[in-house]
Amino acid sequence: MSYPYQIKSLEQYHEVYKKSVTQPEAFWAEIAEYFLWKKKWDKVLDWNFKEPKIQWFRGATLNITENCLDRHLQENGNTTAIIFEPNNPSEKSISLSYKELHFRVMQFANVLKNNCVKKGDRVLIYMGMIPELAIAVLACARLGAVHSVVFGGFSAQSISDRLHDAKAEFIITCDGAFRGEKIIPLKNVIDDALVNCDFVKKVIVVERTQTPVSMLKQRDLWWHEEIKKVELQGNPFCEAEEMNAEDILFILYTSGSTGKPKGVVHTCAGYMVWANYTFVNVFQYQKNQVYFCTADVGWITGHSYILYGPLSAGATTLMFEGIPTFPDAGRFWDIVDKHQVNILYTAPTAIRSLMSFGLAPLRNKNLSSLKVLGTVGEPINEEAWHWYDKNIGKEKCPIVDTWWQTETGGIMISNLAGITPAKPSYATLPLPGVQPILVDETGNEIVGNNVSGNLCMKFPWPGMLRTTYGDHERCRQTYFSTYENLYFTGDGCLRDADGNYRITGRVDDVLNVSGHRIGTAEVENAINMHNGVVESAVVGYPHDIKGQGIYAYVIFSGGLNDADLMRKDILQTVTRIIGAIAKPDKIQFVSGLPKTRSGKIMRRILRKIAEGETENLGDTTTLLDPNVVGDIKNGKI
Repeated sequence: MSYPYQIKSLEQYHEVYKKSVTQPEAFWAEIAEYFLWKKKWDKVLDWNFKEPKIQWFRGATLNITENCLDRHLQENGNTTAIIFEPNNPSEKSISLSYKELHFRVMQFANVLKNNCVKKGDRVLIYMGMIPELAIAVLACARLGAVHSVVFGGFSAQSISDRLHDAKAEFIITCDGAFRGEKIIPLKNVIDDALVNCDFVKKVIVVERTQTPVSMLKQRDLWWHEEIKKVELQGNPFCEAEEMNAEDILFILYTSGSTGKPKGVVHTCAGYMVWANYTFVNVFQYQKNQVYFCTADVGWITGHSYILYGPLSAGATTLMFEGIPTFPDAGRFWDIVDKHQVNILYTAPTAIRSLMSFGLAPLRNKNLSSLKVLGTVGEPINEEAWHWYDKNIGKEKCPIVDTWWQTETGGIMISNLAGITPAKPSYATLPLPGVQPILVDETGNEIVGNNVSGNLCMKFPWPGMLRTTYGDHERCRQTYFSTYENLYFTGDGCLRDADGNYRITGRVDDVLNVSGHRIGTAEVENAINMHNGVVESAVVGYPHDIKGQGIYAYVIFSGGLNDADLMRKDILQTVTRIIGAIAKPDKIQFVSGLPKTRSGKIMRRILRKIAEGETENLGDTTTLLDPNVVGDIKNGKI
């Protein structure tokens, strides 16, 4: 399979980029011709950032699974679509061809139909990284049901919040999931979540870990038993539902600056075109290459660059169930060697973690198959970039440092592997169709190079979010109200002398921990649920492995007889309410918080103290009680 829209030179990048911003509708109409449509569009783009209202390929109809599966069958049906590498290296890996994946998706789509799932229904998916997860996602899309995948590390409370927000009546889960040495009891977590969700009609459960589970009559069903019923019905063919270009494909929840989950909505056509176009161009994918993205499908990276991007391009995508350090820190390199991986896409957090084990885990690992390396989730620091380049790429593999967000649907700023120049710690240049702009605090554009400001987008791209589920005003307020007629990313950014972009971090109350965005308010809400906590404030601080760690300042009532025990109790509370991913790395008990006379917590001061800065804290005279700052400095962990 060749990709006529794959950029092949730096000169061509500049030509294509110019066309994409001067004639965006003509440009995207041309790209869209390479996909399978049931009906072509009446209008390529209709938009304004005021409401906001964004429509791509208006009037067109399609089904994304026909683009990910059916259209590959004739010429590439026997090509491997998914390689599954299990958590335990002694367990056999599984390969599914496009024909086999197509068959199994239709089979499970019929299971969903038998259980009354139809177009527009919301289906929450809470599973481990097994082939059935990919099958479940694609089966929902085939029927036009809206999937909402929740990462397997989230708590029952987090799932309950998402179920209520999406009004999801159907759940697909597993008895448990393997994760390193642990077994995560997914079905038990679902059962806890459902105590307050009596609207859920069906829970379909995959047997993976043989963890004992409670199965309620009528509501809970085993996946394998439902598949048998479909087999008895004969021909498993399932017609792909005709979807409008702007029908919802999925909801993915992301952290915001309030505690309430925020359901980012992506629609069918624009998202498909964007995920495919960015995958093919950033990674310079070639037919029959093995591509390994180490993310979880519970995050947007897994949606766009394990499933929809690679599969719509007819690629071979590898799904890994485990973690990089189990059974030892050479696990990634074993997988690259075993499956002759050509493209590796992982997080700076993983790279920094693996660096700490030295070079011994790389011994006797053949990494010569690698052609392209990539990073995602947060900016990669120079030290990790050079380690990755030297020890994994052997200084022969271009590294693509990709910047994007859940809300953007796919990669926005990145070098193209081997085509456009790389620069350590820089995302570099925007992709065709992406029009970045730097602005100051008042929204005035900062022109020229060697400048920094807040990163915004002044024009829509096909993969961008359309709304936040059930609350369009929240979408407007969060992304489109800060600066008029601009999409605000929430990130600070600098542009160097050559026009390369470097992301400098969040400028709002959202932390980036191991590449995952966590709202400070969300963590504070969870800490405050502990019955001994009066108030808390959470900030980020530099962390050697995670990039950003979570530092919590906590006012505790009733005295601290055993501070360590209290810390453990608070960590347990956060784990219970959000999940282990949001646990603070440091908890400092304080007698008060630095507040203005109007009651606003001065997080700027807390952030500086957490970062180790104790002298230049700025003006503290406006504080209600300036003495509290000295106490906090003296008690710093």
